[in-house]
Amino acid sequence: MAARYDVIGIGNAIVDVLAHSDEEFLAAHGLAKGAMTLIDADTAKALYDAMAPAIECSGGSAANTIAGLASLGATTAFIGKVHDDQLGAIFRHDIRALGVAFETLLATGGAGTARCLIFVTADAQRTMQTYLGACVELGPGDIDDELVAASKVAYLEGYLWDPPGAKEAFILAATIVRQAGRTVALSLSDPFCVDRHRDDFCDLVNDHVDVLFANEEEIKSLYQVDTFDDAMQRVRGHCRIAALTRGDKGSVVISGDEVHVVDAVPIEHVVDTTGAGDAYAAGFLFGITHDFDLGPSAHIGGIVAAEAISHFGARAEVSLDELVRRELGSS
Repeated sequence: MAARYDVIGIGNAIVDVLAHSDEEFLAAHGLAKGAMTLIDADTAKALYDAMAPAIECSGGSAANTIAGLASLGATTAFIGKVHDDQLGAIFRHDIRALGVAFETLLATGGAGTARCLIFVTADAQRTMQTYLGACVELGPGDIDDELVAASKVAYLEGYLWDPPGAKEAFILAATIVRQAGRTVALSLSDPFCVDRHRDDFCDLVNDHVDVLFANEEEIKSLYQVDTFDDAMQRVRGHCRIAALTRGDKGSVVISGDEVHVVDAVPIEHVVDTTGAGDAYAAGFLFGITHDFDLGPSAHIGGIVAAEAISHFGARAEVSLDELVRRELGSS
């Protein structure tokens, strides 16, 4: 069967709430700087009431990657759970307006649509406090078998491994993809997420994952090693492709005996690192689904990540298709 979509993302459907913050605010509220922490509804309300004026837009790790892919010109779909409420309407409108197919049934009872309160400090670090809300209701029944099997790549976010139903949906989707002869891609998402689920993630990478995305801290945490070089050696052979990001050091892509070291795309000023890894994954997945080799795919990932960190918020402020064409034409 011919692929209908380049990439389908399966992840937490979250509305991002972004605001500037300072170190004193983080300390006063006991927030772990630079990390993602799961919170309950009461904490989400208290932090929302305390935070500075904010920007609200659809978000979530896999959804950000799918949005980036859509801006690059890829055909995309997304599976994620939102409630039939105001924030759910924001998410549905935003992602569909990008041309992404999104038909997951709305939750009509229980918790409201998930939100991620993102506090961005002057050093461009983002500290995320996430209330999963309706996301925890995502389950195997939300996985459209035909839709998943008709996608070249199914991209899954590590954050999905927290809710039990989502975990089952995750494994079901990966199984469908592999049976259809397609590609499974996984983002480790966050070092704290890796710490919670290390053994499961190692099994996933070995048994289900073709393309692994991780930053330097995440891959070191996965294999419990002290250096990036040691982590590189450990991941080799456990999946077909490992795309590892290193911030301003660029990225390293490992596939069997191949190793591609790709410099970061320079920018004048880093404003906000929110979504940098999601953006890189979008560029890389666009490359490998459009017949680019691994090195050029990583370069496209770097171009898209540089755009993401040059402004406030995770979603692109320009046409990524035009940006990449321009950058590749001048390189």
